[in-house]
Amino acid sequence: MTLREEVRSRQFWRAMLAEILGSLIFISAVLGSSLRGPDDASSGPLYPALAAGMAAVGLGHCFGEISGAQVNPAVTLALLTTRRLDVLRAVVYVFAQCLGATLGAGILYLVLPLKSTAEIYVNKLPMEVNAGQALGIEMLATFQLVFTIFSVEDLRRREGSEPGNLAIGCSVSVGIFTAGRISGGSMNPARSLGPAIVVGYWEHHWVYWIGPVLGAVLAGVSHEFFFAPSASRQKLLACLTCKDIEIMETASVSRSSLSTVTQTAMRAKQTNKLEHN
Repeated sequence: MTLREEVRSRQFWRAMLAEILGSLIFISAVLGSSLRGPDDASSGPLYPALAAGMAAVGLGHCFGEISGAQVNPAVTLALLTTRRLDVLRAVVYVFAQCLGATLGAGILYLVLPLKSTAEIYVNKLPMEVNAGQALGIEMLATFQLVFTIFSVEDLRRREGSEPGNLAIGCSVSVGIFTAGRISGGSMNPARSLGPAIVVGYWEHHWVYWIGPVLGAVLAGVSHEFFFAPSASRQKLLACLTCKDIEIMETASVSRSSLSTVTQTAMRAKQTNKLEHN
């Protein structure tokens, strides 16, 4: 499909709107669950982790077949790096995700009775945590999230099973539980950008772009070219030289399937021999 045909297609615009709406819903859920209770008590990362995980599961069912329900620029850039997404859609998706996140943060800001409490929406580093530590934990949390996403998608492509939204939702919650008290557990540059634009707080904002993007790209590359059943040196070289990855994938899967069949036949032969003896 040419660039002009892609832009004119209905599916392209449906996917962009799905990313805007999905990001708006996701960010609204996360920020709304971050507000303090009536007695000004903070629940820590518990409520945001549960809200983010459940929102991810729901959005996967709502928009998974339209745009993949990525709602995260780090995920989109990982898909672009591994050539699971073309450049045009990657750029449009990242823009849509940031726009949806900003709209979601703006809506939550408008409904706040006390605007000063909006500062809780912004990812901030605690006094005892430096930028390097926050960067490292954001990379780790995002790595496990994106590795789960790639694993689920790979299983779905091979077996055509349920898309694994629950596993992805649990991974989102685990990431926030892990990094919540250190860096805020963003794992999503759009989640950090939206509140930063609305509130106007930009200190250490770069941490929430570089950390998640690096973690996501490392996760995508390590899964696709080292841990996936279709991983091979030829597939890695095809990606680096801009060749057709799908051909290499098919060949790798075929060899893996042949090996499995051979092993099964050998085990059956040994079993028959034992039974005969």
